[in-house]
Amino acid sequence: MSIQTVVQLLTSLKNAQKAGKKTANIPFSAFKHGVAQALQRGGYLKNIEKKGKRTRKSLSIELQSPEDDGKLIQNVRFFSTPGRKQYAGHRELRRSRRGGVIILSTPQGIMSGKEAKKARVGGLLIAEIW
Repeated sequence: MSIQTVVQLLTSLKNAQKAGKKTANIPFSAFKHGVAQALQRGGYLKNIEKKGKRTRKSLSIELQSPEDDGKLIQNVRFFSTPGRKQYAGHRELRRSRRGGVIILSTPQGIMSGKEAKKARVGGLLIAEIW
C-alpha cells in the first residue's frame, strides 16, 4: 500500500469532478479499488467498473453530477503522508467535521470511519473527503 497512489486517485477524482467530467479512468490497483468502493458506499461515486486484462487493467469510475442528488467531491484532506502515518483506534474515530467521509485502511480492508466504528476496528487514517 502506498499513500502516494491514494493521493493521485483522490486528486484525479476531485479534478475530474470540478472539470464536469462524467467518468474518470484510473490505472487499477486493489488498494485504489477498495478506496473507490468506500467512496461509492459513502455516496460520492455512482459506479465502479474494472476493465482490461492482466497488466492493462483500469478502473472506470462514474462520478456524481450536480443534477444527481449524490454528494460531490469538493475537497480532500490527507491525514497520512509518506513520511508520517497516523493511526486511530475505533474509540478515537470521530465524524467528519465538514459532513464528509473519513477513509481508513483497517485489517478488514478499506472502510469509511462510520463503518470502522460500527465494526469496532481501527487503522491507518488515509483521508477526509467532503
